[in-house]
Amino acid sequence: MPKEMTSRQRMLAALDRQEPDHTPCSFMLFNALKSSCRDYAEFVERQVAMGLDACVELPPRPPVVVNDYYNLHGLPVSYDPRVTIREWVERLPGEEWPIMVKEYHTPAGTLRAEVRKTPDWRWGDHVPFLDDYIVPRSRKFLITGSQDLEALRYLLVPLTEAEIAAFRAEAEAAIAQARRHNLLLTGGWGIGADLVGWVYGLENMVYASFDQPEFLQQLLDIIAAWNRQRMQVLLEAGIDLYIKRTWYENLDFWSPTTWRRFIYPILKADVELAHERGVRFGCLITSKCMPLLDYFAELGVDVLIGVDPGEWDLAEAKRRLSGRVCLWGGVNGHLTVEQGSPEEVRAEVRRAMQVLAPGGGFVLSPVDNVREDTPRSRENVQALIDEWRRLTGQG
Repeated sequence: MPKEMTSRQRMLAALDRQEPDHTPCSFMLFNALKSSCRDYAEFVERQVAMGLDACVELPPRPPVVVNDYYNLHGLPVSYDPRVTIREWVERLPGEEWPIMVKEYHTPAGTLRAEVRKTPDWRWGDHVPFLDDYIVPRSRKFLITGSQDLEALRYLLVPLTEAEIAAFRAEAEAAIAQARRHNLLLTGGWGIGADLVGWVYGLENMVYASFDQPEFLQQLLDIIAAWNRQRMQVLLEAGIDLYIKRTWYENLDFWSPTTWRRFIYPILKADVELAHERGVRFGCLITSKCMPLLDYFAELGVDVLIGVDPGEWDLAEAKRRLSGRVCLWGGVNGHLTVEQGSPEEVRAEVRRAMQVLAPGGGFVLSPVDNVREDTPRSRENVQALIDEWRRLTGQG
């Protein structure tokens, strides 16, 4: 058994597929706790007090977030200063709900989005730029074809020096907190095909991978170049782990062949850039990825974040990736932690630890989030932590 480690050492050992002093437990997302905190620093402190191997994420994301890029955690998203925006609401024949219209007027033309304002729409009469809510409610997506790509570039511009300076100033306290508690420092989130879904539509993305491959490649390349500029800023901040959201890069939306053609080369360049800076690279992906596991290992991805026991074959994933890629997850957040019983939680923790922990390369976590702050959820979170502590000999 290795000697006692700090939390950061423990997490790094797991990410490097080594055996730590004991399996770490770090919640990949924990909105139920975060929403009850006054700021991000308190969120970290409360996780430390719970005995978790908390990560400190750059830039630190506050408990309440209202912005035009809500689903893209991380650095700010701003437009070319020449872009102007108009928004209004229309009632159209044959449409059950009001239609919110948003136009971005750029030097290369106008981009127009039309979104149905359903009763559960969360943004008033406003249409954000990057948000999951847009996808199922869109009447017209922002991008419809290659004629829109030059205009899109004006919405995906590099960070300004002032934005970079503001990020660095904001990060100082979070970095100090990570150093004080010896916690893993992460940065993110990166983006690729998920952004295609927001501006072009997920169904359209699937069709384009077969019918308009040249256009789709151009769109992905524009996003990849923009993301890599932002990635550089985070890598320079001294993070331990760079995280990219790849939820929409699974086999719900790609065949293994199209994934190999469109996604693999971009991920390869991203991983290489991180590794050149001595930073580990992780992908957020929770389902429909078992046939891709060998690709992730081949690419050098250090950790797959989101190992859901309802979606993954845990034993097969461990067999294929042991010593090659760290696995982060093992317990279902919604069905088990939020809706299950303490006994079910404990049983799922035991199975995850039995299958995934031997030999190291495993981080225990609910997948992908614990959102509900209810008596049942709180009891089950404690059951998860208690069972983890018992199994790892922490008392």
